Amino acid sequence: MYCLPSIIHQKATSPIFLQRVLNTLLFTISHSLKEKSMSFSMSTSQVHASNSPPPNPQSQQIQTQESQNPEEIDYSGRAQWLRAAVLGANDGLVSVASLMIGVGAVNRSSRAMIVSGLAGLVAGACSMAIGEFVSVYTQYDIELAQMKREKEDKEAGLTKEEKENLPSPIQAAGASALAFASGALLPLLAGAFIHSWEIRLAVVCVVTTLALAGSGAAGAILGGANAKKSAVRVLLGGWVAMAISYGVLRLFALTLHESSSL
Repeated sequence: MYCLPSIIHQKATSPIFLQRVLNTLLFTISHSLKEKSMSFSMSTSQVHASNSPPPNPQSQQIQTQESQNPEEIDYSGRAQWLRAAVLGANDGLVSVASLMIGVGAVNRSSRAMIVSGLAGLVAGACSMAIGEFVSVYTQYDIELAQMKREKEDKEAGLTKEEKENLPSPIQAAGASALAFASGALLPLLAGAFIHSWEIRLAVVCVVTTLALAGSGAAGAILGGANAKKSAVRVLLGGWVAMAISYGVLRLFALTLHESSSL
């Protein structure tokens, strides 16, 4: 029998045993190196996170506002039709109200004021329509001639898209007449059913004042301008027109009355 020390010495000096021991040592060393590298990378990332500057609140706020803000509205695209609508409505208001107040300064009957107001509505709407038709048709002719000059083939006609970009005189005339009539109806209806002369004049003035302020503010809001300034500007212009109409015709009525009494 072999003794125990001799057996241990033989296993320790055998190549298979030495290779197993070496493999075990290499595995232990590599495993410990991996753990140390992982811990080192985690500590490094924490240091970078602590040393990095905090986010700028102003830049975050700007980014938030840019993401929340809707697309800007191009108010310049509304200028043409908005000008025609506001001009027509204000023209109808001021013209018919001034005409009714001027006639009321000479004749106190409600029939005279209503007839004058209705005549002003019809005449003014026709005048606005014809004036806008002539104006826009002139613009149509100019743009059409310019398009023909710019085309390479002089004999070729206009395309459908080019014709759609041209202004429409009929639409412009109808819109102007409708806007004038809409504005003129307010003072006409306000004073049509009131028999007292003083109350009739007061109601026409109040309704016209409110309508002028509302149309001025609405036009400014749709155009992206200051509503208060626009309302005051339109209101002052209407008051001046009504005051001049009443004052001139009242003075004329007094002059006729004095001349007839002589």
